[in-house]
Amino acid sequence: MNHSILRTLACCALLGLAGGGAVQAQPAPTAASLPDFTGIVQKNAAAVVHVEAKYSGERQTTQQSIGGQMMPGQPMPNDPQAEILRRFFGMPMMPSPEQQKHTSLGSGFIISRDGYILTNNHVVDHADKVTVRLQDRRTLTAKVIGTDPTYDIALLKVDAGGDLPVVSIGDSRSLKPGQWVLAIGSPFGFDYTVTQGIVSAVGRNLGQRDQPYTSFIQTDVPINRGNSGGPLFNLQGQVVGINSQIYSNTGDYMGVSFSIPIDVAMNAVQQLKTKGYVSRGKLGVTMQAVNDDIVKAFKLENGAGAAVVDVTPGSGAAKAGIQPGDIILTYNGQVLQQAADLPPLVGMTKPGSEVPVEILRNGKKMTLQVTISEASRDKDAVDNQGAMSSSSRSGSAALGLTVQSLDNDTRKQLGLKPGQGVVIDDITGPVAAQAGLQAGDVILMVNQQKIGSVAEFQAATKGVKPGSTVLLLVRRGEQSNFVGLTVPGNR
Repeated sequence: MNHSILRTLACCALLGLAGGGAVQAQPAPTAASLPDFTGIVQKNAAAVVHVEAKYSGERQTTQQSIGGQMMPGQPMPNDPQAEILRRFFGMPMMPSPEQQKHTSLGSGFIISRDGYILTNNHVVDHADKVTVRLQDRRTLTAKVIGTDPTYDIALLKVDAGGDLPVVSIGDSRSLKPGQWVLAIGSPFGFDYTVTQGIVSAVGRNLGQRDQPYTSFIQTDVPINRGNSGGPLFNLQGQVVGINSQIYSNTGDYMGVSFSIPIDVAMNAVQQLKTKGYVSRGKLGVTMQAVNDDIVKAFKLENGAGAAVVDVTPGSGAAKAGIQPGDIILTYNGQVLQQAADLPPLVGMTKPGSEVPVEILRNGKKMTLQVTISEASRDKDAVDNQGAMSSSSRSGSAALGLTVQSLDNDTRKQLGLKPGQGVVIDDITGPVAAQAGLQAGDVILMVNQQKIGSVAEFQAATKGVKPGSTVLLLVRRGEQSNFVGLTVPGNR
């Protein structure tokens, strides 16, 4: 056979043309496996509302700067291009920079046919007048039934004659990373904007002191200013979250968004309806993460759980026998992967309930029954400034610090019990200095051993060996934390 013919046949075979057959084109990728959100939008858009809050004076900014987090409902930047759009293209919902000082824009959704609406507290906080606009363009005055700044929830009520469209409420506890979710809201005043993405993480604690009881749903759904208070839907068309925050250095979406779980929000709704405020459970402990120093000092397998650094006298934790130095492993059957898991679980517990709390103490596990009390709605002010006693002084060269005892008057001013704690008098070496300890810090424990005198401190630190880690429970101001000091090894 001619070599040219062979080459031709080989090429035809490679191209799927051998024997004169037609080209068998590979099927193009289809969208069959991708979700179609049109049904969810058509079913639920009418139950989503645009929220506008008016202020007679200049309103306070809603921006949060902790860790770069910013609320999506903050004022829009003074952008000339935005001003051109507003003035020449008829976009009244994009207020001018001057109007922004007296206006807050956000989103919300109707949860009952008689006019109850959920949104974020930061959208309507201290507003003089709140209005909502429905999909049929009706604008209604809304009454603020109640708010809860801790959960960032606000419950509104409008009178629209009943039979309003409502959303279906889902179960945020069933969410898993990777699931599709959908948001409907009014970013920058653009009503009924639909954005989609996936759940990036669940149970996310943002480390904010004003929202310790919320484990957020993290998504990559594009959320911007004006989306605040709007619903987050699952593929079943059920609301699983309230869009609340973004993580950004600019104030605009950068790929990470956070939503309040709907289970938390609906628990708040029922309480706001019935008593006008939200009750949260209180365990009565101050805790911190189980860091590497604690793992090393306590010889733990990992950093799971929450380390107890203080116990409130008379609290349920104190009465049950929980002590500083305990590691809380589970709460009411829920395993704590990290310390941040504990506050949301406690907050959702009904005051008066008795729950099992599993702890680790001196290498042994035990379960205590704790009666949960009601958390105060106001912060307790504690004066932790006091004078030091100079009755006695001692130090530890290995740890690089000296301590002195406290008299009972000073302990009382510090909120300590008689015979509790010694105070750092001076930092004398690099070990304590590198750990960030300061003169005036109060040492409450050394390696889970309570310290109430200079003699007890000396005894607890006498056998410190090079290369070992000594764990101190240190109180500074209102905060107590475990601090690990690693003694340099022999060279």
